Amino acid sequence: MKLRAKINIYTAFTFIVLLIVINVAIYFTFNKMMYQNEVERSHQEAIKTVNGMKDASEQVQQSDLLRAYLPINGMLRIVGANEEVDVTITTPEQQVLRDFPVQFYDHETAKLVNVNDVYHTFVSIPIIDDDGKVGNLQMMENLEDVTNILNMLKIILTIVTLIAMIPVIVSAQILSRVISKPILNMIETMTKIQQSGRHTKIDLPKKSKDELYQMGQTFNTMIERLEENYEKQEEFVMNASHELKTPLTIIESYSDLLKRRGKERPELVEESLDAIHSEAIRMRELTEQLLFLAKNESKWQLDFEEIEVIHLVKEIIQHFHSAFNTKVALHVDEAITVFADRKRLKQLIYVFVENAYKYSEGNISIAIGKTDEKHGLIEVIDDGVGIPAEDVDKIFERFYRVDKARARKTGGSGLGLAIAKEIAAVIGANVSIESEEGKGTKAKIIISLVDYH
Repeated sequence: MKLRAKINIYTAFTFIVLLIVINVAIYFTFNKMMYQNEVERSHQEAIKTVNGMKDASEQVQQSDLLRAYLPINGMLRIVGANEEVDVTITTPEQQVLRDFPVQFYDHETAKLVNVNDVYHTFVSIPIIDDDGKVGNLQMMENLEDVTNILNMLKIILTIVTLIAMIPVIVSAQILSRVISKPILNMIETMTKIQQSGRHTKIDLPKKSKDELYQMGQTFNTMIERLEENYEKQEEFVMNASHELKTPLTIIESYSDLLKRRGKERPELVEESLDAIHSEAIRMRELTEQLLFLAKNESKWQLDFEEIEVIHLVKEIIQHFHSAFNTKVALHVDEAITVFADRKRLKQLIYVFVENAYKYSEGNISIAIGKTDEKHGLIEVIDDGVGIPAEDVDKIFERFYRVDKARARKTGGSGLGLAIAKEIAAVIGANVSIESEEGKGTKAKIIISLVDYH
C-alpha cells in the first residue's frame, strides 16, 4: 500500500472513530441525564402527593384524592404491608400498569422499570393511613415521550456523523496529498537521476518552516554535495591518471630504448636504469600519497599525547640536515606543549619544510610561539621564489601546481599540501600560507595548547 493511501485511510479512520466515540458518549450521557431527571421529577411528585394526602380532609375519599394527583400518563396506587392493593388509579391509556407486579417496600424507592419494552418511572414511598396501617404510595409514569426524544437524538447524531465523514475524508485526502507530494517529488527526482545520471534538485516553490520543506532542503543540500564530490572525484581520477601516465610513458620509452640499443651502446644502460628507477620511485610516492588521501580518519589509528614542540622540531631539523645536507634555523619565541598525534604532526611540519627546500635556494627557518593563551603557532619560513597572489588560495587543492614545469623538475605531484590539509583537519590544527612572489613563503600551523585541547 502506498504511503499516500496509508495516510488517507489511517487519518480518515482515526477521525471517524473519534467522531463516533464522541457522538456515542454524547448520546449515552444525555440518555442517562434525561432518565435520571425524570426519575427525580416523579419522586418529587410522589412526595408532593403524600404531603397532599396528609393535609387533605378526612371526608375526601382516597380514590378521589389520588385522582387529583394522578400523572398525565401514569398510575397511582396504595399497597398495604400484606402486598394487597387498596386503591389503583390509572389514566385510560395506561391500563396495562394495573398488571405491574405488586411489592411492598419498607423504604423510599425511585427507579426506572421496563413495561412492555417501554421505560417507566417507579416511585414507592412508605405512608401511614388514618387507621395507623403502614403502606406504600406507588407512582408510575410512562416515559415514551422521553424515549422518542432520545431516539430522535440518536437519529440526528447518526446523520451528523455521516455528514461529518465527508469533510473528514476530503481533509484526509488533502493532508495525504500535502504530505506525500514532497516525497513523490523526491522519488521522481531520484528516478531522473538514476536514469539520466545527472544530479537534479527538487523544486521548492515557497519557503516554510515545516519538516517537509526542511526534508526537501536537506535533499537538495545532499544533491549539491554529491555533485560536488562527484566532480572532485572525476577530477581526482583524471589528474591521477595523468600523473601516472607520465612516469609509465618514460619507463616504457627507456625500456624500448634498452631493447633496441642497449647491447650496441652500453652507456645508455646506466642512463635508462637511472631514469626508470627515478620514475618508479616517483610513481610509488604518488601511489602512497593517493592511498593516504583515500584513507578514512577512523583508520588512521591516531595516538594523541602531550608533545613538546621544540624537541619535535629539532628532530625534523636533524633528519633534514642528514638527508639533504641543508641547515634549517630554529627561532623560539616561547616554548609550547600541544596535544596531538606525534607522527602526524611531525609529518605535517615535514611537508612544509620539504616544500620550502624544493622551491627555495635560500634560508629556511622554523619559528615556535603562541598566537594567544589557547593556541600555539609553528611557522615554516623561506625566502624562495614565493607564490603568485592568484594561486595562494588554490595551493591546498589536490594536484594543483603553481609552475607545472618547475614541479615536474622537482618531482612534485601537487599532493603534498593537500595531504597537509588532511592531516591538520585530523589532529585539530589549522594551516594557512602567506606568500609574496619573489620574496618568499610563510606556512603557519595553529594548534591548541595542552590546557585548551
